[in-house]
Amino acid sequence: QGGGSAVIDMENMDDTSGSSFEDMGEMHQRMKEEEEEEAEGEAGAAEEEDGEFLGMKGLRGQLGRQVADQMWQVGKRQASRAFSLYANIDILRPYFDVEPVQVRARLLESMIPVKMINFPQKIAGELYGPLMLVFTLVAILLHGMKTSDTIIREGTLMGTAIGTCFGYWLGVSSFIYFLAYLCNAQITMVQMLSLLGYGLFGHCITLFVTYNIHLHSLFYIFWLGVGGLSTLRMVAVLVSRTVGHTQRLILCGTLAALHMLFLLYLHFAYHKVVEGILDTLEGPNMPPFQRVARDIPIVSNAVLNTTAKAVALTL
Repeated sequence: QGGGSAVIDMENMDDTSGSSFEDMGEMHQRMKEEEEEEAEGEAGAAEEEDGEFLGMKGLRGQLGRQVADQMWQVGKRQASRAFSLYANIDILRPYFDVEPVQVRARLLESMIPVKMINFPQKIAGELYGPLMLVFTLVAILLHGMKTSDTIIREGTLMGTAIGTCFGYWLGVSSFIYFLAYLCNAQITMVQMLSLLGYGLFGHCITLFVTYNIHLHSLFYIFWLGVGGLSTLRMVAVLVSRTVGHTQRLILCGTLAALHMLFLLYLHFAYHKVVEGILDTLEGPNMPPFQRVARDIPIVSNAVLNTTAKAVALTL
């Protein structure tokens, strides 16, 4: 030491001046543990967020399934209720529960006008008779189409006859019912269908006779007589159920015009109109018109020669 010895006392060295390999290992281990703890924390937070997201999705899916189930149950109940309504025969039974004797009596009553204004006249609330009359009118109209050689461009004869008859019955009944509602008439839709349906009895008689006997004079007699009686019957019933002269005039005039014009349409639309007009104008025993050639006198050659010579001398 005293003479400048170069020996270093390793025991007296301070360990705090630097870091050893053990300290570096401990620091590295500590940093690794911290990173693992941070990674575990982030993974836990991500799992919590995923759980919350999946929980919201599950809740929404469950609510959607519940709403879909409720809608399905409501639609199923409505469909079953509608099916049971239309499939139940007891609902329509009162409208078709009628005896043949009653139908016959109502057919006769449809041709007899009753003048009773002070009290509302009774209307049968059944549809069996009117429906059978409409089908009878379809059959008569189809017979008239076949006998008159009617050609339908689109559709068939049966479809045209059914559409015409049922269209008039349902359409005019609805229109008159709406007009009766505006005119404050005491009548229901079923009663209107029954009244107009039984009013077609006169149309059936008129068309059945005139389709087989092709006489226009006979048709006009039946049109005014039979068709007029059935129309007057309906007008009398509506007059007894309507209050007010103007309302009666509008309602009854519209019904009478539509009913009588429909009979004219059924007769002239499917009937031999041209043949009937020719028979009326010419008569049944008149021979057909023929063209006959006129007799032209033959001029002799001598007369022609003399005339030619006279013209030549004059010139």
